[in-house]
Amino acid sequence: MKKIILTGDRPTGKLHIGHFIGSISSRIALQNSGDYDKLFIMIADAQALTDNYGNVQKVRDNILNVALDYLACGLDPNKCCFFIQSMVPALTEITFYFSNLVTLARLKRNPTVKEEIKLRGFEESIPVGFLTYPISQAADIGAFGTTIVPVGEDQRPMIEQAREIFRSFNSTYGEVFAIPEAIIPKTKSQARLVGTDGKGKMSKSLGNCIYLSDEPEVIKQKIMSIYTDPNHIKVSDPGKIEGNVAFEYLEAFATDESFKKYLPEYKNLDELKAHYRKGGLGDVKVKLFLNNVLQELLQPIREKRKILEKNPEKVYEILFKCSKEANLIAEETLRKMKQAMGINYQDYFAKK
Repeated sequence: MKKIILTGDRPTGKLHIGHFIGSISSRIALQNSGDYDKLFIMIADAQALTDNYGNVQKVRDNILNVALDYLACGLDPNKCCFFIQSMVPALTEITFYFSNLVTLARLKRNPTVKEEIKLRGFEESIPVGFLTYPISQAADIGAFGTTIVPVGEDQRPMIEQAREIFRSFNSTYGEVFAIPEAIIPKTKSQARLVGTDGKGKMSKSLGNCIYLSDEPEVIKQKIMSIYTDPNHIKVSDPGKIEGNVAFEYLEAFATDESFKKYLPEYKNLDELKAHYRKGGLGDVKVKLFLNNVLQELLQPIREKRKILEKNPEKVYEILFKCSKEANLIAEETLRKMKQAMGINYQDYFAKK
């Protein structure tokens, strides 16, 4: 069996360092590993419209932003296929057929859906498109013969529901779909990078992000204002590492090489943590070190993005080409589905 990966992002804004550590860096490693037959990365504009239906321009404009961030980080369209969801119309029809295999009660029990409904304050005024998001996601996964889906822990219920749908289809009509496995991030920062305010996950809507395209002075300003230990008032005071955003970011991005370059009096992060806990290490010094680490990471991404921004037509050309390729694959899956279901009428009547 082929090893096929599907992952993606909703185009509701520029990507931030949480996206980088949580998914993009892993995707780059996957595309360069040679261990997989195909890597699909979906820009999920149709799904973004389920809760942005009144602001289509926001979604439309951010398709380019997401693609620019992908390319600037090093995702290679020659090694992976990143496509626009709405340009693969076969997905809509697959979603429709899958919807017959899921009950309303089962959708409402999905923990991820319940949490998202609560987060957005939908209560009983839930857009049908939003409620049926797990069915749409199953169509996205199944359309490309996906066998592996990298997701955060909070998305595990979505993958399990997709697996249920595939099993139901296969048992009802015949074997068409592989049953995919989820890959869950191994570290806390990969799973959920906290926002600069320390109040929750880094989120565009909460305004607590450091974006991949931020200018150096903006990055420094955000870093110098991040949440640390409110009780660490004097340099001599013992400091708390737990819940300290500066140390969470260093955990995610700093390496031993970072210390050699920018803070050679410490061998590694463990030594820095020990000094902070003991007292005698100020927040400013920690934050300035973090600034150097992130500036080094983001500078080449930002510069490459600026070059790409000058030729958006080239970026759209890549997107349209990959979307066409994705649609051909999805259409073939749809053909197999309809054949298994016995609704391939053109083929059926041609034999009569």
